[in-house]
Amino acid sequence: MELKKHRVIRKIARLLKRSLARRSVYIDRAVEPQHLVALARKLRPQRTGFDLVRIGGTNDGGYLLPDDLDDIAACFSPGVAANSTFEIDLLQKKGIGSHLADYSVNEPPMNFKPLSFTKKYIGTVNDDMFMTLDNWVRDQKEFKTKKDLLLQMDIEGWEYPSLLSTSEEVLKRFRIIILEIHDIESWGHPPFFRTVEAFFAKLLQNFHVVHNHPNNFCGAINLGGFEAPRVIELTLLRKDRSDTLGFCDQFPHPLDTQNVLLHKNKPYKDLYLPKDWYQFPED
Repeated sequence: MELKKHRVIRKIARLLKRSLARRSVYIDRAVEPQHLVALARKLRPQRTGFDLVRIGGTNDGGYLLPDDLDDIAACFSPGVAANSTFEIDLLQKKGIGSHLADYSVNEPPMNFKPLSFTKKYIGTVNDDMFMTLDNWVRDQKEFKTKKDLLLQMDIEGWEYPSLLSTSEEVLKRFRIIILEIHDIESWGHPPFFRTVEAFFAKLLQNFHVVHNHPNNFCGAINLGGFEAPRVIELTLLRKDRSDTLGFCDQFPHPLDTQNVLLHKNKPYKDLYLPKDWYQFPED
């Protein structure tokens, strides 16, 4: 009787999936929370021989990165929008100029004078609206100097396909990579999760995670018991720059601040990295 009941349930489920698919609605079993936790723990920041410093705005537009900025030839900063506090501060404090790219604006914001501005998005092809990170970087004179570069990328979810399609040669020219990681609420979808796993596997081959900070403006999500910010800010340091000295154990970092303090003139709640992201069973 029990076996017959399960067969009927499976048949109903198949018919429901087919009916929904005809309406362009697709359902699938979600990624198990333990797999999400396993991935998140790979992003636990590690201490290195370099202290972290804050570059950019006091709130949104400011990032923490290792104080290993000597002899970096240029910063590449796709996803400009209306904020260039990071690039302005980087130039004033460290003398590092920036190449900017963003199709959504016609010129650099805040009267900032970059090394160059390209009115295109970063993506996986080269056309009138998009260009690949490979093409953009290789076209700049700093790439030909063989000096290290810096990447600060906030491109609203395009980070996954863009960096997956970037050559290892170009990726390894970046000494430091600062990324806004979006669409974490979609990690529970199996096809997207496979892309995310491949994305981080590629990055973590050559880089250490040295900072992980939730963006409080985007809120949090619960995926079957896995607590996560919807957006995080990650900083990575190329592995040849320093050995690791153990995992970070202070969250938030003393230099961290809320991305957004007020929303509609009301205090905006801060977000902290959930313990599943950094608390190992052996801790």
